[in-house]
Amino acid sequence: MDGNGRWAERRGQPRLFGHHAGAKRVREVVEACPDLGVDYLTIFAFSTENWKRTQREVAGLMSLFRSYIKKEARALREHNVRVRFIGDRPGLDEKLRNLMDELEEYTAHCTGTNLTIAINYGGRDEVARATKRLACDVAQGKLDPQKIDEETLPRYLDTCVLPDPDLVIRTSGEARISNFLLWQSAYAEYEFIETLWPDFTNEIFAQVVRSYAGRERRYGGIAV
Repeated sequence: MDGNGRWAERRGQPRLFGHHAGAKRVREVVEACPDLGVDYLTIFAFSTENWKRTQREVAGLMSLFRSYIKKEARALREHNVRVRFIGDRPGLDEKLRNLMDELEEYTAHCTGTNLTIAINYGGRDEVARATKRLACDVAQGKLDPQKIDEETLPRYLDTCVLPDPDLVIRTSGEARISNFLLWQSAYAEYEFIETLWPDFTNEIFAQVVRSYAGRERRYGGIAV
């Protein structure tokens, strides 16, 4: 979800104004998922690199995350949305971590859209943390190193209970993946669009999903 800051600046507003507009857009996109046949949606809310931003912007984002959880919890459950968080939680403040835990528990029974929110997340960081856990299991004799293959590491990733993404959408005209779901997206389709996130309407979302549905996915094989 890229372009919140630029969206605000073009309107003569502070960057946090754009982040609040982006948060409102999240709700609309989540609610559109069932009609589009989207069962799993992962949104990149805050990366491990975003700590480099100004203290004011970071503090504002953390406040926005806390506010979002409090305000949207009931609506999420009413829409049968199950929420999960991925990322390095120990790096976040205790109050936010507690709210994240509470929202996950509050929506644990929901069977509709699976919404995953990546906060303090980085693909390289995730793989490094997963590798540490895997190494500990090897050291403790719980895992035979000779049996480690490409199916092993995913069981240690933050996304271990989620399917790999089929489609990755990046808004705002940036054509890079920026450390997002590096392992999981090996065979994902990508869509880079010019639209800034606060302007990413359900109609645009539907167009992108329909475009994806027309693609042929061969996973390295040959079409028959």
